[in-house]
Amino acid sequence: MKKVIVLISTIILLSSVASATTYTNTQCEGSSMPYPTPPENSLTYPDSLSPVFINHVGRHGARFMSSSKFTNSLMKSLVNAEKLGCITPEGLALKKLCQTVIAKTDDNWGALDSLGMAEQREIATHAFNTFKTLFAGRKIHAISSYVPRCVASMDEFTHQLTRLDTQIEIYTSSGKQNSPLVRPWESDTAYQEFMKSDKWSKIYDSYRDSNVPESVSYKILGSYYPFTGDEARSFALNVYKLVSGCAAIGIECDWDKYMTLEEYNSLWSIENMHHYLTHSASSISDIPAELASRLLLDLISTTQEAVNGKNEYSARFRFGHAETLMPLLSLMHIKGCYYLTHDFNTVKLHWRDFYVVPMAANLQIILFKSVSGKYYIRVDHNEIPVPLIPGDESIYIPWDKAKEFLLDCVKMRKYPV
Repeated sequence: MKKVIVLISTIILLSSVASATTYTNTQCEGSSMPYPTPPENSLTYPDSLSPVFINHVGRHGARFMSSSKFTNSLMKSLVNAEKLGCITPEGLALKKLCQTVIAKTDDNWGALDSLGMAEQREIATHAFNTFKTLFAGRKIHAISSYVPRCVASMDEFTHQLTRLDTQIEIYTSSGKQNSPLVRPWESDTAYQEFMKSDKWSKIYDSYRDSNVPESVSYKILGSYYPFTGDEARSFALNVYKLVSGCAAIGIECDWDKYMTLEEYNSLWSIENMHHYLTHSASSISDIPAELASRLLLDLISTTQEAVNGKNEYSARFRFGHAETLMPLLSLMHIKGCYYLTHDFNTVKLHWRDFYVVPMAANLQIILFKSVSGKYYIRVDHNEIPVPLIPGDESIYIPWDKAKEFLLDCVKMRKYPV
């Protein structure tokens, strides 16, 4: 019997070691990671193809931290530890960092910051320089979520295009009328019921409680701090939110004062698991991915209109959130953005939010026409061409073939054209 117990323990230990990650501190910033600059060779296309149309779905750029909730919670514990005399030097440094973040944000919680503005201008510049014939003196259309950081992202992007060519004709729209495409979770009853259920939360809670490094909390508040309930776990997760969000607002952070790289990886994986379970297809439900069905249908129909010569715009842009892109990329089965498993310990190896939705993340579907008159599309994820159809590494795909695949992704029986 003892041999069986030892064998089982060894298997569990080996499984845990096999699924451990050693991502960099930058990658551990997760969805708060600033936009990575794409390689120059990704911004080209063959001479035999001419660009006809672009569909673009983008996340807002880097922003100030989304809420003061976690900084207030951190400050409460830090002040208490200081009063009790058990706070560590690391705790005093974290308190100063908290105060710096609060002062810099100064009622701008969630707003687009200067880095986010620059990210959108850079992406717009890349698009203009790569596909000039689709912008010079042409007509384009852009919509955004009603959330200010998304409106500001759209404004920065389109204003940059006008700086590059004053003859561009731009039509923009922001407001709740765009929510069915860029904020569908607000009205989707199936998704709302899913979020209220314990189908995902039981898995998340178990994963969080098994992986959160409470050692981070003791290192900061002191080994004698009187933690109650799940305070040690919550504090460590709030430290992660603070530290991982600093780069996006231009604050230098000595992250290794507060945690080891192993601990940073563990904390990242918990946030990553939450994103995965609630905004991507998984073995427990397709509902989060199906949120993007209407958006994908819009991408298909507007591309088809361009093929038919009936789309008055040469480019369409949509500006939303990480929660806009995660379902869409999953629904489209984009490599690295779609992963099904019953072993949730492997999610962190195959579905990584810093790859899927860094700040200013985007999806572009570029329609090309060949010299023979045939239409092809290329799908770019964060401005890097990626294969669309699983099992087929082709980057340039005949539109009819791509359309058939995408319509199958949408499950047309539920969403008729």
